[in-house]
Amino acid sequence: MRVSTKVRYSVRLMLELALHYEQGAVSLRDIADRQGVSEKYLEHLVAALKAAGLVRALRGRHGGYTLARPPDEVPLSAIHGAIEGTLAPVECVDDPDVCNREEQCVARDVWKEVRDAVKNVLESTTLQDLADRHRRKVGAKASDMYYI
Repeated sequence: MRVSTKVRYSVRLMLELALHYEQGAVSLRDIADRQGVSEKYLEHLVAALKAAGLVRALRGRHGGYTLARPPDEVPLSAIHGAIEGTLAPVECVDDPDVCNREEQCVARDVWKEVRDAVKNVLESTTLQDLADRHRRKVGAKASDMYYI
């Protein structure tokens, strides 16, 4: 199972906001520069994150984006859900009606287990957990942000 680039970059964007949570809004330009990601690409991601109620936009001279909730209240599953929706590796896990083999399909049982295991990890890991890991791994300096 692969995590899409959209989800990976969304987590990086949200981690930047978590690391700066007490400092105020962060511009997408700053995030794009630190992460080596196109600002246009981040605009698309932040729109979905904003629509999901995960980020807030602040206008004005010191505008930018900030988390809508504290980092310890934002599980990674919320970010994945805002960007990709389901965690199911195959369609029949979420919608058994797409296949008439549901009752006898042992592979579907395994795909459900995969979904549930990934869901458990993403639901139990918050942005605060990632921020704490980041600080332990690379230090608290903002210049170390490239290592996210």
